[in-house]
Amino acid sequence: MTAHLTRRHLLAAAGAAGCALAGPGLLRAAPAARHVTGMAFASDWSITLADNADAAGLKQRFDRLLAGIDRMMSPWRADSEITGFNTEKGETARISAETAFTAEAALAMASESDGWFDPTIGPIVARYGFGPIEGNVGPEDGAAPRWRALVVEGDRLVKRAPGLTMDLCGIAKGRALDLMALELRKGGHEDFLIAISGELLASGRHPEGRPWQVAVEDPRIEANGAFGVLGLDNAAIATSGLRAQSYDLGGTRYSHIIDPYSARPVEGAIASVSVIAPDAMTADGWATALTAAGAEGPTLAKSRGISALFLFHDGTGLRSESVNGFDRFLL
Repeated sequence: MTAHLTRRHLLAAAGAAGCALAGPGLLRAAPAARHVTGMAFASDWSITLADNADAAGLKQRFDRLLAGIDRMMSPWRADSEITGFNTEKGETARISAETAFTAEAALAMASESDGWFDPTIGPIVARYGFGPIEGNVGPEDGAAPRWRALVVEGDRLVKRAPGLTMDLCGIAKGRALDLMALELRKGGHEDFLIAISGELLASGRHPEGRPWQVAVEDPRIEANGAFGVLGLDNAAIATSGLRAQSYDLGGTRYSHIIDPYSARPVEGAIASVSVIAPDAMTADGWATALTAAGAEGPTLAKSRGISALFLFHDGTGLRSESVNGFDRFLL
């Protein structure tokens, strides 16, 4: 995907205790760690391993893996599988097994979140200037919840209502992290931290023997730093918020996060939502869904057993609400 996909914001760290901020988005890494980095989805990715780990060939392998995901799922590419489906005049389009898996996961997330995660809202995102997908744009089309009219049938993605589209941007980056972790484990690596533009997956332990440390960004536009630091061990974390990819117009702030029921950008006091889950795709999808749900997010997270941190604007400060044990990760 492109920079437009980059809407999670975490400050990532593989550093030691007492590490300091070293520029926007990163904490200084300890000398015991080695980094492999690259570019994907018009953003950066990184893997942090023990300094003595064999990292030969990892950059080339992951550059190929991520480029493949982009060719399958990016709505910004005219030649991607998902664009082929979205522009197809007929009802079906053939897709790869990986796109089918991710599309099925997106539709399951829509169901589990009561439609707060909605992979058919790409045209609404585009209406407000944040995406390229054209098609039916919202509940006024008379087809809400529209995602129920999309199904995966073997190697085909099927639309059962005209003009429907699918946008996997709310879940594809998480899937990419999970695939990277799978490749690392196949290669014998057990201790690593992977980041794609601030979305993270941690496995095992930091080279110093402690959990990997990551910091949740302060979502206020005027702020520059972390809200808090977490210890992450064999889990993934994703954050969705209104600070990135938003603009002010006529005294109103418009965000790329869409309320699928009003077909408008999310409004209210919600600033960001961070979700910790066993896999990155789950964390990615739920962070989007809970942010879209706004004030209803904490209740939804509690009812679904999702470990989440909600940050709400409260005057010039922030009000936090931690649900289902998220606070036990805070250091």
